[in-house]
Amino acid sequence: MTIPEPVESVEPVVRTAAGAVRGRVEDGLAVFRGIPFAEPPVGAGRFAAPAPVRPWDGTRDAYAFGPPPPQDLGIAGPAGPLPEGEDWLTANVWTPEPGPAARRPVMVWIYGGAYRIGHSGSPGYDARRIAADGDLVVVTFNYRVGMEGFAHIEGAPANRGLLDQVAALEWVRDNIAAFGGDPGQVTVFGESAGAGSVAALLAMPSAAGLFGRAIAQSVPGTYFSPELARDIGTALAAEAGLRPTIADLAAVAPGQLVKAGQALAPKMPGRVDRWGQAAPTVTPYAPVVDGEVLPVTPWQALAAGAARGVDLVVGHNRDENRLFTMLAGKLGAIGEERAGAALRLYAPGGEAAYRAAFPDLSPNDLYERVQTDWLFGMPSLHLAEAHLAGGGRAHVYELTWPAPADGGALGACHALDVPLLFGTFGADLGLLVFAGAEPSPEALALSSRFRSSWTAFARTGDPGWPAYDTERRLVQVLDAEPVVAPYPEETSRRLWEGHEFPALPLVGRAA
Repeated sequence: MTIPEPVESVEPVVRTAAGAVRGRVEDGLAVFRGIPFAEPPVGAGRFAAPAPVRPWDGTRDAYAFGPPPPQDLGIAGPAGPLPEGEDWLTANVWTPEPGPAARRPVMVWIYGGAYRIGHSGSPGYDARRIAADGDLVVVTFNYRVGMEGFAHIEGAPANRGLLDQVAALEWVRDNIAAFGGDPGQVTVFGESAGAGSVAALLAMPSAAGLFGRAIAQSVPGTYFSPELARDIGTALAAEAGLRPTIADLAAVAPGQLVKAGQALAPKMPGRVDRWGQAAPTVTPYAPVVDGEVLPVTPWQALAAGAARGVDLVVGHNRDENRLFTMLAGKLGAIGEERAGAALRLYAPGGEAAYRAAFPDLSPNDLYERVQTDWLFGMPSLHLAEAHLAGGGRAHVYELTWPAPADGGALGACHALDVPLLFGTFGADLGLLVFAGAEPSPEALALSSRFRSSWTAFARTGDPGWPAYDTERRLVQVLDAEPVVAPYPEETSRRLWEGHEFPALPLVGRAA
């Protein structure tokens, strides 16, 4: 193996299995961006599993993030011009010290975005603070989203976005030592759809052995059955006037398929009678429990011991759903009719059980509670409990510190943990939840706490608080004054006790 140039050089060079890459030194870290870990999934590779990257001659400049996979612009929109091209499957590395002698722990980030948006070049995922504070190696990467990565297409493998993630982790296994990382000490971490991806990876045979620790921040409970995925895939293709087949769709420009998803999303709430609980999410994409790539749901897999050797940190934010009601312009303004509809659709014991358990909550707050519980809160808690049942160890947390925006009205909303973890308060969703304000000393302290806990877990398997058990149910409550306490949402936990989070079914057929 070629010895890389020392980190002190202006442009360090590392040799990967496919060829040499040249990075830059930034704030004491060697940073490499846009390294291909698979061939561009276009042409004959469109809608296929990722293929190994072809070797290149010479030294490739790794200065810029690769182009994002085709997608919607997203909630915050682009921070600036995005790179263009078809080389969607690239990875980025932040390392204190390139070279095989360093062998630092490795953290691999998987972005969220409802399986329809997201890319590793987003400013909010700048990993320099995590790498520097934790003295470890951080990897981020792109994976296919939307129709390219998750839509059901006849003749194509299911869960192509998840297969991209496995390919990226295989690249880490085979190459990270040259960047100063220890391939035997890899932690995957992700938020929202990224946490759903982490949960899926724990259940996927093809991902076994590629990581030893996992952090799942706000795990969504939405995994599709094959029947539901097929029906939604048919509807997506129909928006483009096509059938959901490779033959029909491969000739369509990716941007046109993005538009099909954009056209279908606002129609989804009108299809509750057909798509059930999936319909109001306005997200036509999710991992599919196809029996092969993802054999069973993550809860089933973990309860059966599929990942008992992987240490887990999992948790959620207290007021997850408020971000979505704010984006819909309905924050604090949900009335009785809409609250009742949500309770009837999502409450596991029925509407009356939720109303009896929370007699003092307003219709607005009942709506927020059941939406948060169904989509993120209880799936996250149940993942920990399934892991325990299967012989694994899990540490649970809940973020209760309120976002500064709107005078605290957002509470501890969805995605607040991302700018806190990365320290990127003025980027992406950080702009929304921090309202463009300079972070307070309290916010900076909590941000530092996030990073120290996450990186300690990556290094030692201990985030700094006790493992969860079903007797004391101790969790880390992350607030201005973090404390270890019994799980705060005990009422919700009891309501959802025994719920299995099955793959979402197709509940009705076309007329």
